[in-house]
Amino acid sequence: MEQVRPRHVMLVAGETSGDALGGELMAAMKNIADFPIVFSGVGGEAMEKQGLSSIFPMTDIAVMGPREIIPRLPLIFRRIWQTVRHATEVRPDIVVVIDSPEFTHMVAKRIARRTPEVPIVDYVLPSVWAWRQGRARAMRKYIRRVLALLPFEPAFLRSVGVDCVYVGHPAIHRVPEKGAGDRFRQAHGIDGTQPLLLVLPGSRVNEVKHLLPIFGEAVRKLAGEVPDLRVVLPTVPHVRQLVEQAIADWPVDVILVQDEMEKRAAFGAATAALAASGTVALELGLARVPMVIAYRAEALVGWFALSVLKIPSVVLVNLILDRPSVREYLQSRCTAEDLAEGLQVLLKETAERRRALADLDELRARMDVDGEQPSYRAAKAVLELL
Repeated sequence: MEQVRPRHVMLVAGETSGDALGGELMAAMKNIADFPIVFSGVGGEAMEKQGLSSIFPMTDIAVMGPREIIPRLPLIFRRIWQTVRHATEVRPDIVVVIDSPEFTHMVAKRIARRTPEVPIVDYVLPSVWAWRQGRARAMRKYIRRVLALLPFEPAFLRSVGVDCVYVGHPAIHRVPEKGAGDRFRQAHGIDGTQPLLLVLPGSRVNEVKHLLPIFGEAVRKLAGEVPDLRVVLPTVPHVRQLVEQAIADWPVDVILVQDEMEKRAAFGAATAALAASGTVALELGLARVPMVIAYRAEALVGWFALSVLKIPSVVLVNLILDRPSVREYLQSRCTAEDLAEGLQVLLKETAERRRALADLDELRARMDVDGEQPSYRAAKAVLELL
């Protein structure tokens, strides 16, 4: 009996979210493939559980912001060359780089120059459509295929000659399970008609410091306009104390949740949400929670970010729907008065709320992947190239 040749798949992730995607991708590939697979590369705990032996600790490169990056640049460059050297030594059948483009794309370019016969797949497109559209054209030189999380990305990439497959966003399968919202309300003594506001100020210390005082003033204004208002605020351990201090003088009792499953249940229970700009807007949309999105950074940082954006909105829901469905309040427009006004119509039975819910139903339809797990779609798109 002829022995089946194992395929060597090299994966490179640079942070926790990419490690989670990589772990799911590896599990799906092992389930689908009709041949053995050997994994190598760079990853964290999730990928190591699926059989990856990381060539160095992923924490060496999982840094954010200039203050963290600059002192570690010598180490980061050493890790780039170590990763490239590994690829040239083992000659994998395929390389998959996952998110963290400032690291993974530097690796991909160098691997492509040294081993042009090895296909390189990019899992999670950098936001080139928002910041540097010329970068998308440059990707043709070193990326064979992109696995897109957002449904508008394939058309954009194909227009500049890059092969792209829509595999779906992991948030598609993070929606609350049926009945979770009702159980959450019952557990916290909230009746079915009582308005419940979900407040999401972000998970970074600076975000919480900038946004939570403004969010608190908005809640104060809403409490006088929306009878029986309740508030739930998901948080994470490293900012919980900061959050507890900030909400101590709010005029309503705040339910703090930290467990991931309880957070999903809170999404299912919420009437509306006030959230910091980010991926959470997509999670809220898929959970069918009408929302207002806000963000305020330091003045210079905020001005620079808004000046270089090439898109009409920072809210993914609006970009996917291709219209301004979700209200967004950025920088000087991020005021308690405007936030409260935008939320009031979503917390009551209004035409605005009905329109928002209809838009979120359309969002779910556009994001649909025929009931498949995004990781399985991604695995099939990778295996096609082997």
